Formats: sequence, structure tokens, C-alpha cells
Amino acid sequence: SPYELRRINGSLQREIAEREQAELKLIRHRNHLGVMTFASQTLNTKERAIDLTLATTLVHGSNARKQLSNGRYALWSGNVVNDGVLKYAGAGNDRDPILVAIGGLVPTATISGYHRSDVNLDGFVKYAGSNNDRDPIIANVGGTVPTAIRSEQLP
Repeated sequence: SPYELRRINGSLQREIAEREQAELKLIRHRNHLGVMTFASQTLNTKERAIDLTLATTLVHGSNARKQLSNGRYALWSGNVVNDGVLKYAGAGNDRDPILVAIGGLVPTATISGYHRSDVNLDGFVKYAGSNNDRDPIIANVGGTVPTAIRSEQLP
């Protein structure tokens, strides 16, 4: 039977084909930096889960996941350009495509739907105002230096 990728609330995201061989497991999602298990994992009918929200689940690289206020871990969001690097400022940054997605002229405009520019995954692309999609990018590169970057920790 297939494996299931579940959302943090436990609801089914999608099924993944079954494999009973040891291999590194990697996950990516829309506009998030990917993360990969540190060591090969075998999933079978008895062991069907790898919980990447736990600190005890070792992953490849340094600071590859974001620690949340509840102590759990999540993927770093904001990779709108899909280049493996979070950038708030400079050439190829992840902030400008948000403005372009809403039309490029009125920063308070919004659009709804499933878009790479929807960094906070609320179903809306919003450049300015509360709950906008720009702020998570600056927060995820460190919050104080807009030219800082965060790189995906994949080989």
C-alpha cells in the first residue's frame, strides 16, 4: 500500500508509492526549501512514518529546518523563485515576484488561489499589510539584515 504525506493537522496531503529499500528521503513543498534525512531510511509496512517535525529526526545540513514556537520543526518558506535560496533583497530575490503576482502597481492589491507567491499558504498573495507574504521571507533570512540569505541544505 502507498505511504501518506500528511499535513501538520493530520489530514491527508497525498499518497506516495511504496518502496522497501533504504534510501535518503527528501521532501519539498511549493515555495519551501527542501529537507532530506541525514541517513538512509527504510519504510515498510511496519514503519510507515518519518516525522520531520521532531528534533530527533536528523536531517542533512545545518539549520535545514525552522524551529517553531511549539518546539516542532518545519520547512523554511519563501523560496518563491525556486532556486534553493531565500533572498529578500538583491537580484533574483523572492520578494519581487510577490509584487509582480498582484499586478506590480498597487502594493495593497491581492489575488487568491494556489500560487508560488503565496508564502504563508493562506490562499492569498498579499504584498503589503497584515499577514502579507513578504514578511516571512525577511524573517526566514534572519529578520534584521535584508541582504542575508538562507540556502537549502541539500547535497
